[in-house]
Amino acid sequence: MTSPERQPLLHDLSVTLAAPTVILSRPDGNLDAAAPGAAVQGLFHADVRAVSLLRVTLRPEHAPVGGHPGNAPAAAGAEGGGTGADERVSADWMPVVSVMHATDGPGRSRFVGLAQALGDAVPDPTVRVDRRRTVTPGRLTEQLTVRSTATTPVHLAVRVEVAGDLVTLGHTKAGLAPRSPAKPTSELSSGTSVLRWGNGAVAVTASAPGATPDAERSTLTWTLTVKPGENVDLHLAVEASEPGAVITAASSRPTWQRPDVIADDRRLHALVAQSLDDLHSLRMATAESPGDTFLAAGVPWFFTLFGRDSLWAARMLLPLGTDLALGTLRTLAAQQGTRTDPAAEEEPGKILHEVRRGVFDDGMGLRLPPVYYGTVDATPLWICLLHDAWRWGLPAADIEPLLPALTAALGWIDAAARAGDGFLSYIDHSGTGLANQGWKDSGDAARYADGSLAQAPLALAEVQGYAYEAALAGAALLDAFTLPDGEHWRTFAADLADRFRNRFWISDQQGPYPAMALDGSGRPVDAVTSNMGHLLATGILNAEETSAVAARLAAPDMSDAYGLRTMSSNSGGYGPLRYHCGTVWPHDTAIAVTGLARSGHPQAAARLIEGILDAAPAFDYRLPELWGGDARTDTPAPVPYPAACRPQAWSAASAIALMTALTGLDPDVPAGRLHRRPTGPLPVGALTITGLTVAGEHLDITLASDGRIDSVSAPAGLIVEEHTAPRS
Repeated sequence: MTSPERQPLLHDLSVTLAAPTVILSRPDGNLDAAAPGAAVQGLFHADVRAVSLLRVTLRPEHAPVGGHPGNAPAAAGAEGGGTGADERVSADWMPVVSVMHATDGPGRSRFVGLAQALGDAVPDPTVRVDRRRTVTPGRLTEQLTVRSTATTPVHLAVRVEVAGDLVTLGHTKAGLAPRSPAKPTSELSSGTSVLRWGNGAVAVTASAPGATPDAERSTLTWTLTVKPGENVDLHLAVEASEPGAVITAASSRPTWQRPDVIADDRRLHALVAQSLDDLHSLRMATAESPGDTFLAAGVPWFFTLFGRDSLWAARMLLPLGTDLALGTLRTLAAQQGTRTDPAAEEEPGKILHEVRRGVFDDGMGLRLPPVYYGTVDATPLWICLLHDAWRWGLPAADIEPLLPALTAALGWIDAAARAGDGFLSYIDHSGTGLANQGWKDSGDAARYADGSLAQAPLALAEVQGYAYEAALAGAALLDAFTLPDGEHWRTFAADLADRFRNRFWISDQQGPYPAMALDGSGRPVDAVTSNMGHLLATGILNAEETSAVAARLAAPDMSDAYGLRTMSSNSGGYGPLRYHCGTVWPHDTAIAVTGLARSGHPQAAARLIEGILDAAPAFDYRLPELWGGDARTDTPAPVPYPAACRPQAWSAASAIALMTALTGLDPDVPAGRLHRRPTGPLPVGALTITGLTVAGEHLDITLASDGRIDSVSAPAGLIVEEHTAPRS
């Protein structure tokens, strides 16, 4: 059993998903949550583990008396003419030896294994088992194909052990041992075998004829004869339902357009392709509003609605269309705070942090209500997404119903700034919530330069940038839709920038930089961290400050890893595998790249892009939540963070953000303009992207390796403006 202080490890698991359903298995396709170190394995549906054991084993069988009619599977027991597979032969059940596993598109995985004890007694394997796994919402299907190139018929039994303990995801995240499996019932009718448990919530069906269900052993068993050069297919399906689920599958309608990417560096195409597959599988909706699609934050721990994560991912995907942004905005607006509730951290106008089916208890003191609002940044990020979606072409008819939520969100920012001495800050009011409520929300994330921990209340640097950007974005929307107070919010932003400049900027031997945060006494939390990278695209920095931040991010202590480190390797609290204090998070890197590119620092942006592209092949282009912050010169590949979610929405969306940064595109559809800033030489060489979306129409662009536009095909009515200097 994993100790309560340590999460189960994930880095070497095979993950196949279609939200809200996901299966985490070993690389051979089997799973057994009761095995040592395997507590997280299982088939989960809507936060409940429907299957905690799924194991395929084989054993040789004697040739049936009188031969076997063709290749069709024959059942053990009455249909097979024997007394049951377990009684006929005393040989032990043997595992299939895994030789390959890979993702095979959204919701699909492939496994290939060898049956070494079967077939001809020659060095080359002659019997193998191919396993095709497909996950759709609420359903897992597997096709097992036994293939033989042996010179004589192969007689074998195939057994599938399957059971479920029906524990919650919180139970597994706490590292707790699985519970005893639910007692199944069995059925055998018209060639279909069924095992059920959980009052019928889980049903396992063997649709190929000849499978014998055994409720006592919780198994399905086939007896087969496979002739030379032929195959036998076996089919298994698991259906799971959860009546109390608060989230459900998204509509089957496409949520965005899928672009075609061609670059001299082929890794970019591979990264974008895999990322879009993963993002498709992470789409979900709430039970109350099934037509509004958003992205689940990540698998397995955050397989639900998370305000900050879902907002950032939708923002990064705007170049593919505005439908995801609209679904995310609507979903979060529907649960915007309306009252003051310290236990849930709810406040009027505040955007939520996460939604669960019940109380989330990690067994270590963290206990969150089903709807939890403990996030200081989701509210300004909601406003920023609404504004950016408007600029990418979200129709006014879709924006107007969201204007009351906009004014409520702005009201929350105003109230929070007044309560926080002019800055947005946070503290855990309940004592059982998140101690840190920015994106770096682990308990030890906020540190001084000497490594000591900073205590809440904390005002994070990047949150002030978000608030500045949200104030100006809100003002622009208020003006555009003839609502009052636009000037108030422009004044708010200017005053916030002045306060930030006076209070956050500090210096060390390398020069000036913004502190990570201010603590409750107003003291700067002075560790050098990636938080400053989030400021670049918000507008809160002037040109001189922007150059200073760019220089700090480009320095080796921050950027010589496989991406941007969350904390400088020179800081006292640094550790290459510390969750928020030295690791690399691809979304964090992508946000910094976006800011560097927009502010005229393409070389620093290119260095970080190269780090992500160097990391991607090591993860088969499925970017995890984070990885180790080791220098690229120290390790030949990124070191996995073993408990990282994979896939993770904002990690996958980062591929689109990096691609967009390379183009230099910045649309302003309400103004009828498509701005394009200079990019300098591209780290991926020549680049062509077809099938981007702006104002609901296609946009194609081709760039030479030096960053010059070869061609751009923009929607009618948009004027393309090429800028010779970065736009402020």
